Amino acid sequence: MPAGDQNDADLGLPGAGRFVGTIRRTPLTARRAAGIIGSYTVVVTFAGGLIGWLADRKDFPTLGDGLWWSLQTVTTVGYGDITPTAGTGRVIGAFVMISGIAFLTVITAAVTATLIEAARRRMPRPPERELSPEFMREVTARLSAIEERLDELGARSDD
Repeated sequence: MPAGDQNDADLGLPGAGRFVGTIRRTPLTARRAAGIIGSYTVVVTFAGGLIGWLADRKDFPTLGDGLWWSLQTVTTVGYGDITPTAGTGRVIGAFVMISGIAFLTVITAAVTATLIEAARRRMPRPPERELSPEFMREVTARLSAIEERLDELGARSDD
């Protein structure tokens, strides 16, 4: 049995082992992480609506109601027009909510990382300075002058 097929058997999903292998081999970037989490969130949203409808026909009489509720829940909007009353629906809702919050967290982090990296690339690099004895004497002299000035200012404020 090829390695990919063994992974498929372990996960119980056709092609899942190859998908996971591809994710592991390719370097993870902020953009890839956002895409993976986004895809996961879409799957969780659809699965939450479907499972909610299948498990609780009283609160979700149609598949459309289940999907609508799941979409509201994953986006943390929660209009309240459809709410689960049974424990099963509430557990599904909690899972969908946590997935939505994770999605927003990862997207925020990815945008922040992109903006910081872009700003870092635009900033000029400071010139490299060697810490020669002459440079160190200059820094020491400047610090001494600053300390003297602070002592003078402190003496004035005491008066």
